[in-house]
Amino acid sequence: MQKPRSDLRPNTAEYETIPLVKPTGFREYDARWILEKEINLLGIQALGLGLATYVHEIGQRPRIVVGHDFRSYSLSVKQALTLGLLEGGMEVLDIGLALSPMAYFAQFALNAPCVAVVTASHNENGWTGVKMGAQPPLTFGPDEIGRLKAIVLDGEGVGRPGGSLTRVEDFRERYLEEVTAGVKLSRPIKVVAACGNGTAGAFAPEALRRMGAEVIEMDSDLDWTFPKYNPNPEDHAMLMQMAARVRETGAELAVGFDGDGDRCGVVDDTGEEIYADKIGLMLGRDLSALHPNATFVVDVKSTGLYKTDEVLKSNGAEVVYWKTGHSYIKRKTAELGALAGFEKSGHFFFNAPIGRGYDDGIVAAGAILAMLDRNPGKSLSQLKGALPDAWTSMTMSPHCDDELKYEVLERVVAEYQALADAGGSILGRKIVEAITVNGVRVHLEDGSWVLVRASSNKPELVVVVESMRSDADMHALFREEVKPRLAKYAEIGAYNQEL
Repeated sequence: MQKPRSDLRPNTAEYETIPLVKPTGFREYDARWILEKEINLLGIQALGLGLATYVHEIGQRPRIVVGHDFRSYSLSVKQALTLGLLEGGMEVLDIGLALSPMAYFAQFALNAPCVAVVTASHNENGWTGVKMGAQPPLTFGPDEIGRLKAIVLDGEGVGRPGGSLTRVEDFRERYLEEVTAGVKLSRPIKVVAACGNGTAGAFAPEALRRMGAEVIEMDSDLDWTFPKYNPNPEDHAMLMQMAARVRETGAELAVGFDGDGDRCGVVDDTGEEIYADKIGLMLGRDLSALHPNATFVVDVKSTGLYKTDEVLKSNGAEVVYWKTGHSYIKRKTAELGALAGFEKSGHFFFNAPIGRGYDDGIVAAGAILAMLDRNPGKSLSQLKGALPDAWTSMTMSPHCDDELKYEVLERVVAEYQALADAGGSILGRKIVEAITVNGVRVHLEDGSWVLVRASSNKPELVVVVESMRSDADMHALFREEVKPRLAKYAEIGAYNQEL
């Protein structure tokens, strides 16, 4: 395998004979590229060889599960990845079309310590990527990705004998049995299952029915053109269609799944979206009553209500805020032996007795249905209404090139840190703390806050604001504080969505 290059162009002889791998595709905890423009199939093969080399380097058993999401090109990408893994001496177990959590489960079920699932998750068509791990239930973080990046880009992949390929037929059934075994509803809760025509359509509706729910399918036919909206339950477009279907059908809730099924978004019985951090708080209240003195991990984009919630306190629960990112929250949840981890983007991590520690949107949906089942006579909107008031924005992402975003973020963090050090204020409220563990989260004296961080998997920054005063104040924190401050940076472009 030749050393990859980053300057190749399609429709040339070199493109057909040399791996193309753009360095920026190696993210904080997975890998994602625009296919053909940033990586070619030979580059994917080089990635597979590099992954095999890394597995041998750390002394892990070279047995790996592979699967792919539903994109027009994902099967081809997986086959190229498999060629590299085979060249590197790996025993490859191919489970076929799969959700990311289905591949994570296969690590346990098939006694395979390693995993590589080909998925672009919620990214738009044209993107591809690989989520990887070598120690269940964890996935790679910056250290592992950094070493893998060096192996691939420096051409350090080592060919070894002993590679083999086994097709694992109908693993779907084993996965469905796994995710439904722990939830048996006492009544047929009426739920909309929104799949965005992504991979989850082949799994989620059936799983929810087996749990005992009355399922209204929404965009569950697989269609890799994504004709209605991108399968991303954090995006306004998908949430609004989920809300409309709830109002049309009188469903008790809607649950929506992203492109690879590891995230879950929620709309309540009134058609109002509930961001995953608030769902996490509701689940935390419910589960801490069943499991006193439990620990929960939440990401820095999540509501500040976790700090002050009286129900959690009375149940002896401890809450730890940690870095945003599925790999970070998953790792911290495992490290602390926490009952669950919640991320505002919709990743939910449940340890025993609910789950196996990795993020699974269907397991999360089952936990929400079980919570409703344990609270007869109470709707999801009523459970939400029992929470203290806090107005949290959607996640908003202004464009910033991958090559520039971290340097730009450093300047933004320094600006906010200087403002905090000088005893400054935002919209008339004194800054009491600037947390810089993951970008910068600026806390104000009334509990409100603003967050700016870099996206781990796209050329974007990430903005979230929360007000403890009102919806209007939440809008003001964005439109009068964060947006004009970021507008001063020429490198920052248009937002994907905004208040």
